[in-house]
Amino acid sequence: MENKILVAVDESQNSMKAVDFVGKRMQANAMVTLFSVIPDPTAACGLDSPSLSPVFIKNRQAFCAIEDAKKDRIEAFMEKARELLIKAGFPAENVSVRIQNKKVGIARDILKEAERGKYDTIVIGRRGLSGIKQFFFGSISNKVIQLANNLAVIVVD
Repeated sequence: MENKILVAVDESQNSMKAVDFVGKRMQANAMVTLFSVIPDPTAACGLDSPSLSPVFIKNRQAFCAIEDAKKDRIEAFMEKARELLIKAGFPAENVSVRIQNKKVGIARDILKEAERGKYDTIVIGRRGLSGIKQFFFGSISNKVIQLANNLAVIVVD
């Protein structure tokens, strides 16, 4: 049976620790997918409605440029993470990258991907980028642990 690992990442230091964990502790013949869910405020860039905040409308171009820069950063992070795994001995064809916009919620989107791809294991960093968001809404890793069924979840600190 082929071992399939889903590494849920953002561009945080703890995400890179999760990638490093996989590189050092998992079998190099495993199939690994680096997966990132991007919160989707970029969808707002296409909105045009009188109900939009005048501040947003006035600064839409700057807002959308920031969102594009975030996507560029996560793509660069993913390439760096992929290279780390290849240098650790994983065949290049066994390491894939998948980035998607948030559909339901980041934790649920991670679990949906794990189900869709029939992964055996999810590896995730303990904390991502947003400490304030975590304080108000709970951590993504905690939600993944609570909602995961029939697969291993490894939380790297």
